[in-house]
Amino acid sequence: MPDPYTTLGVKRDASADEIKRAFRKAAKAWHPDTNQGKPYASAKFAELNSAYEILGDETKRRAFDRGEIDQDGKPRAPSGFEHSGGPGGPGGMKFDFGFGGGGGPFGGGKAGDPRDAFADLFRKFEQPQQPPRGHPGRAGPPNGEDAEITVDVPLETIASGGSARVSLPDGRTVEITIPKGSAVGTVMRLKGQGHPSPFGAGNGDALVTIRYARHAQFTPDGADLRVNVPVPIRDAVLGGDVRVPTLSGEVEVTIPAWTSGGKTLRLKGKGLPTKERMGDLFVTLNLDLGAHDPEIEGFFRRKGV
Repeated sequence: MPDPYTTLGVKRDASADEIKRAFRKAAKAWHPDTNQGKPYASAKFAELNSAYEILGDETKRRAFDRGEIDQDGKPRAPSGFEHSGGPGGPGGMKFDFGFGGGGGPFGGGKAGDPRDAFADLFRKFEQPQQPPRGHPGRAGPPNGEDAEITVDVPLETIASGGSARVSLPDGRTVEITIPKGSAVGTVMRLKGQGHPSPFGAGNGDALVTIRYARHAQFTPDGADLRVNVPVPIRDAVLGGDVRVPTLSGEVEVTIPAWTSGGKTLRLKGKGLPTKERMGDLFVTLNLDLGAHDPEIEGFFRRKGV
């Protein structure tokens, strides 16, 4: 088999993601199911799989780059023991392996039996490799792509915890649990619920990102909430009570006399819960003139305001 880098068409310093993308692209093009009637496609597809078995496994890839295994994944003998064609080895140097029973650097083995002499030398190649995610025992084709999904969660659910429904790539809808106080941008991983693999491996994962749903009254500001409340002009001048909405229901707030429009009140602990703190609710008071009142209008005209 050719060099696996050449087979996949990647550079030797390619990243793991670049190698995976190159394999996917080439495997799709040479898959036997899409190349029926082309007998060489199966051989090419097998060649691609063999190349990915080495480059898709970081341990095997490093071993190949160091020259410890060949393009077929088999251990290489150290270069110092390769036969050079001369009677004394490379450069005419002789190697005495001591197969006679006691002499030489490997003394102690049985005469005529080289297995003991090479046992330690090649033992490092016998260590089992840990297969990456995919088929057990080998690198195999990669799993399907992860699916990125965004779910809009009502602020009321964020405040108290609850559930939300998520549509998966295969058309199914599942219900997920939303923990109380989940921050915007939180990513929840659903194992094996992503896109299927075109090569028969496992599905990818579904990565569900939480986003706050737009609210008719409240605007999130980190853990805090902001809301605008209309105040009748009479209450703004004389003082009074107004109803203020919160995520858990309305509360009554007393407005002091001569309250200017645009004033902001702070209700502690009425925002969103987070790991760091309980948010607050900031209430901006907007003057509400109400229906046309000739008496009020006449008062301002008399005052020349």
